[in-house]
Amino acid sequence: MYVFSFEKLEVWKEAIQFSKDVYKITSTFPADEKFGLVSQIRRATNSIAANLAEGTSRITNKDKAHFTTIVFSTAMEVLNHIILSKELEYISEEEYLKLRERIYKISNMLNALRKSQLKKV
Repeated sequence: MYVFSFEKLEVWKEAIQFSKDVYKITSTFPADEKFGLVSQIRRATNSIAANLAEGTSRITNKDKAHFTTIVFSTAMEVLNHIILSKELEYISEEEYLKLRERIYKISNMLNALRKSQLKKV
């Protein structure tokens, strides 16, 4: 089976696992948040991996780096949703810290990827 370039990225693999974890955690949110915060955080989390996949298909490294910048911004959006989830007491302090650490790891990996992409410009 052919493996696409985005599937080889460690940051993409991390983003997929992170998305799966967010799905599990948000399944415990109140039912009235199903179309609110749950929907937003899941869509944003999925966008991290999806935009990495889309960005790797671009021709120029400058365009690839642009998509990586967008992905970083989306990771910050997810962090905002996680902070709100903690403030609303939908997640525990322990879950919050674990998710925040994962975003920190992903954001560092994205910064390294972007630097690498821009060096090739």
